Amino acid sequence: MILKSSFPDFYHSIPSSVKLVVVSKNQPVESIQEIYDDGHRFFGENKAQELLTKYPLLPKDIEWHFIGHIQTNKVKLIAPLVHVIHSIDSLKLLQEVEKEARKNQRIIDCLLQFHIATEETKFGLNLGEARQILRSEAFSNLEFARITGVMGMATYSDDVSLVRNEFCRLKNHFDQLQNEFFSTTETFREISMGMSGDYQIAIEEGSTLVRLGTAIFGERNQKD
Repeated sequence: MILKSSFPDFYHSIPSSVKLVVVSKNQPVESIQEIYDDGHRFFGENKAQELLTKYPLLPKDIEWHFIGHIQTNKVKLIAPLVHVIHSIDSLKLLQEVEKEARKNQRIIDCLLQFHIATEETKFGLNLGEARQILRSEAFSNLEFARITGVMGMATYSDDVSLVRNEFCRLKNHFDQLQNEFFSTTETFREISMGMSGDYQIAIEEGSTLVRLGTAIFGERNQKD
């Protein structure tokens, strides 16, 4: 794990225009608390049950981001806890977030997840599918699920050109959707792209939010 004294230096290496979400999945509560004590407030989990276990043991002013694929039947578990869901990849899922957010009387920010990588195993929309969601009557009726940007994961590759092109594509998707659907909406502003192995490229290509776990905590059995 990163030394307590060195985390602020790492945090300040990220531009002030970019939000750092510390990916705390598989990490003990003590490690999260240590980084919290250094002043950080943005953490990301990708499993509903793990978040439910950690949430009551940690300070309540943490801004929790759900960064993993989520099934519709699990939305009710995280809706009272999360501020942002990064992985909206269908209208059905968005409607479920709306339903559960309404029950809890709280706004949940949502990012449209795009499939930009070469790996077929990754989830996400294409631009046509995103447009279909945003043109739907269901979207126009949303009150508690708020679309605030886009998210995508690049190919896990050492090919810098490939990764850069994929991030560039996501930025272009963001720009097109902003022009077509959100030109007067100030809250549509997030481009969530970049993880421990490629966040510097992502920032160069316009990321406003990076999700870092391994770069902070060190190697684990699972990649962030």
